[in-house]
Amino acid sequence: MADSWQECMELGISIARNAGKVICKALQNEQSVMLKTSPADLVTETDQKVEKMIISAIKEKFPTHSFIGEESVAAGAECVLTDNPTWIIDPVDGTTNFVHRFPFVAVSIAFAVNKVTEFGIVYSCKEDKMYTARKGKGAFLNGVKLNVSGQTDITKSLVITEVGPERDPKILKTLFTNLEKLLNIPIHGFRAVGTAATDVCFVAAGEADAYYHIGLHCWDIAAAGIIVTEAGGVLMDTDGGPFDMMCRRIIAASSRAVGEAVAKHIRAFPCARDDEQIGVHANGN
Repeated sequence: MADSWQECMELGISIARNAGKVICKALQNEQSVMLKTSPADLVTETDQKVEKMIISAIKEKFPTHSFIGEESVAAGAECVLTDNPTWIIDPVDGTTNFVHRFPFVAVSIAFAVNKVTEFGIVYSCKEDKMYTARKGKGAFLNGVKLNVSGQTDITKSLVITEVGPERDPKILKTLFTNLEKLLNIPIHGFRAVGTAATDVCFVAAGEADAYYHIGLHCWDIAAAGIIVTEAGGVLMDTDGGPFDMMCRRIIAASSRAVGEAVAKHIRAFPCARDDEQIGVHANGN
């Protein structure tokens, strides 16, 4: 059966690269932009086209597999992770970046069996960076092994986070209070590039020491999550508890010490689990 999953991963890498070509070509043209949950929550025809292309290509090879896709769920499909082999897809992670031609846009594809992620693929297509990880076999960037920074001191850490499309004043107050509390520790600084999958991969590559986010979705971090843990990092809930892909909260860190320090200084705002909603909207970037 392990060989079957390797075949799936090889197919996923090929599909991600092809999807990246479509995205890069589309970046040259003006986009038709639609709104989801707020004036800052965007979707384009390219998001929908790429997701359909990815799912169609996988179904042709593996017709019995299940899918959780950002645009499919937004259109009303269930967001439920079962024991069946399941592909978890964000066709264009960083849609707002894509609309503005900001050069961080990624294709994110994860594959889970029995609710456990077997591999993850994040292709930052403008950079031509292919991040991959297979359970128990390490994480790689364009074939070169990745390792987290190993930083254990929060005061020496560079932290990544995103505001996302939330514009509710109470939520914004929580988000900015979290920033202020971490800056007052102090930390070295914050960064944000607008794509959750790439953010987590920066931690996996040792280019940042932690990432946290509240309100994102399983397709944003399913692939990057296994990439950071296979690179030696840790995942946890924003309260410091065990990570749950469906809970919409994440800390990815270079060490448990840094992750727990982040958790100690932030608080979450309420958001429904992915698997408790029908036709959830993507709270991405």
